[in-house]
Amino acid sequence: MLSVDKVQKSFDGFMAVKEASLQVSRGQIVATIGPNGAGKTTLFNMITGQLRPDQGKILFQDEDITHLAPHRICRKGLARSFQIVNVFSRLSVFENVQVAVLSREKKTMNLFRSCAGMYVQETWDILDKVGLSKKAWDISATLSHGDQKVLEMAIALGNDPKMLILDEPTAGMSPEETAQAMNLIQRLCNELGLTILLCEHDMNFVFSIAHSIMVMHQGRTIIQDTPQKIREDKLVQEAYLGEAAVC
Repeated sequence: MLSVDKVQKSFDGFMAVKEASLQVSRGQIVATIGPNGAGKTTLFNMITGQLRPDQGKILFQDEDITHLAPHRICRKGLARSFQIVNVFSRLSVFENVQVAVLSREKKTMNLFRSCAGMYVQETWDILDKVGLSKKAWDISATLSHGDQKVLEMAIALGNDPKMLILDEPTAGMSPEETAQAMNLIQRLCNELGLTILLCEHDMNFVFSIAHSIMVMHQGRTIIQDTPQKIREDKLVQEAYLGEAAVC
């Protein structure tokens, strides 16, 4: 579904990503891991159009999206949540998701038409899928950090994506919230057929959920393989996991 081939990005002479490559097959959960500063978020920004690669190619469903704007990439079925929660804090949970559905349906440009009764059932369906229906009328700023992260996933689902990119989906979550997030991501993949690409520092989470793992170090792709192969790889152990983590 997604093919990233030797992309590079530099900032004022600093090479943040150097010839990174990634393959994501349809229906899989693929994790990108690496130490802080490895280039993971920069890679995600290039995939979703926030940054343009200096070189290399990005294909989504066999279509070249390397130089497309973010909104055009989103409309092709690739949605994203961010490392730092990005929701409409003054709107209710329901309204946050409804806005995403309205945007998908191109209904956000008419300033003189009430949207209160539009795409209501679609919005409820998404809230049910992520487990937020009981908090639909809560103001999003009052939610716990974990629920705000889930709300951001729900907003992404409002765009009816074929593939979902999650940047550190469990960052700042409690162990209980992390377990709930893991269950949700697995359900989105297994029940909705979503392809999911994520970056995450919680190795227990990654090795429990991912079908394939890509390891980055100093902007490069070291390896992409199954979780078991990643555990056994000596270069990965030296560069990131360490002997204790692998054992």
